[in-house]
Amino acid sequence: MERKFSVGIDFGTLSGRAVLVALDNGEEVASAVYEYPHGVMDEKLPSGLRLPLDFALQHPGDYLQVLERTIPEVMKLGGVKPSQIAGVGIDFTACTMLPVYADGTPLCFEEKYADRPHAYVKLWKHHAAQPQADRINALAREMGEKWIDRYGGKISSEWMFPKLLQILEEDEEIYNRADRMVEAADWIVWMLTGKETHNSCTAGYKAIWSKREGYPSKAYFKALDPRLENVIGTKISTDVIPLGSLAGTVSACAARLTGLPEGTPVAAANVDAHVAVPAVGINDEGKMLMIMGTSTCHIVMGTEEKIVPGMCGVTEDGVLPGFFGYEAGQSCVGDHFDWFVRNCVPESYAKAAREAGQHIQTYLTEKARALKPGESGLLALDWWNGNRSVLVDADLTGVMLGMTLRTKPEDIYRALIEATAYGTRMIIDTFEEYGVPVKSLYAAGGIAEKNSLMMQIYSDVTGREIRISGSPQAPALGSAIFGAYAGGYFKKLGDAIRVMGKVKEIVYRPDPENSRIYDRLYAEYKIIHDEFGRGQNDILKRLKAIHRGVHNA
Repeated sequence: MERKFSVGIDFGTLSGRAVLVALDNGEEVASAVYEYPHGVMDEKLPSGLRLPLDFALQHPGDYLQVLERTIPEVMKLGGVKPSQIAGVGIDFTACTMLPVYADGTPLCFEEKYADRPHAYVKLWKHHAAQPQADRINALAREMGEKWIDRYGGKISSEWMFPKLLQILEEDEEIYNRADRMVEAADWIVWMLTGKETHNSCTAGYKAIWSKREGYPSKAYFKALDPRLENVIGTKISTDVIPLGSLAGTVSACAARLTGLPEGTPVAAANVDAHVAVPAVGINDEGKMLMIMGTSTCHIVMGTEEKIVPGMCGVTEDGVLPGFFGYEAGQSCVGDHFDWFVRNCVPESYAKAAREAGQHIQTYLTEKARALKPGESGLLALDWWNGNRSVLVDADLTGVMLGMTLRTKPEDIYRALIEATAYGTRMIIDTFEEYGVPVKSLYAAGGIAEKNSLMMQIYSDVTGREIRISGSPQAPALGSAIFGAYAGGYFKKLGDAIRVMGKVKEIVYRPDPENSRIYDRLYAEYKIIHDEFGRGQNDILKRLKAIHRGVHNA
């Protein structure tokens, strides 16, 4: 019998990656990565047009090149014939959205819109829609809308409707010309199948959709802006399909693009964080997965719906069937460290790293490893790119306390790592306070793979064991799991998870002495977290308002 495989494709912030997985034993046979040629456009468009502050755009043509490059490459590397592919699954960072015509063509593909920022993809970390998010939240509270509770009391500027409202208010022509505002995840499935579908994961977590209640009412949208009264069913499709379902099959056009046979099954799209849960073998409640990259998403499942302040959302069947999936997150983790090494490390350190044959982050990590908890005398807030949970406020900014003339780069670097660990503990503590247990932690992503110091600090700060994904491409593996299931190779999703999901043998366990010191530091973190984040002192917002005014003048 011919051996069967599935392909999982993960669209991240800077690149797309595909993995080819054998379905008889879960072996990852091959992988391929393609860097987006346009990257993240946060300063200017390809034409050179300068972008306003807090814009984060991408070019959808880059995503099609991922399909064109990575799928043929993994089949070639794996020595696999196209006929051996049983199914395809994709995931995407979210909310990443774009305006398209009725046939799926992005508006930015037209030359006349090449200099219109709102014609492009808005990446998840596009935070320029914070004023729109604030109005959405205020109106929901004023009208007593119950759906706002499912999102911790606040919709983030990263979500679908703040971005959609920003397009309407700042470039109504683009809004009017677009037949659909669509998640990039669903757009990719559309490009693969020729059929428009919308997955329940992005709809539930990023677009205020509920399996039981649907979208918010016409009355709410009309009150928000009369032009939005009929947004549901026009700009936003009501065709929402569940995770694991068959979205369609590879079209003749996509077959020419990817080398896959026409008719290959394609699973409903998914979110990169949520799809990684089955990739580490999680199939029950109380196990939180941290997907750690440029940002971190925290996913945990429960058997009951609880309302948790500041959570990104709770969606029934949003991660796996039969569970309520909860999401929280931190907007700045890997970006945090990248910012520091690019802007704040002296040449003497860069030279020493080169002489040691180490990447600068590896060099800094080893120097930071030599420090004891509390030795630096520093305490930081992890808001260099705003706060996603539990404050849900993109206008918050970073803070570093305790610096002296003796402070060294490794002190700051370790303090930034610790800040992200405190942010994660804040999320965990909030979930548990409101009835969602977090018994153990799992981690996936490049940071979890490469930085053992960071994982030990997280274990010490949270007081929990941490297990690491057995795959360096957990979201892509998760997508491959759903692709195999939607393609019919496995009769039950649980069977696919048992065969294909995996973790490493290594387990990080908290050091009792370190944890005692971190408990004291975390108590101080909570004080400044609330001081600067909950309205007692809005200096961070005032500073940002001054910065925005000067920048956009």
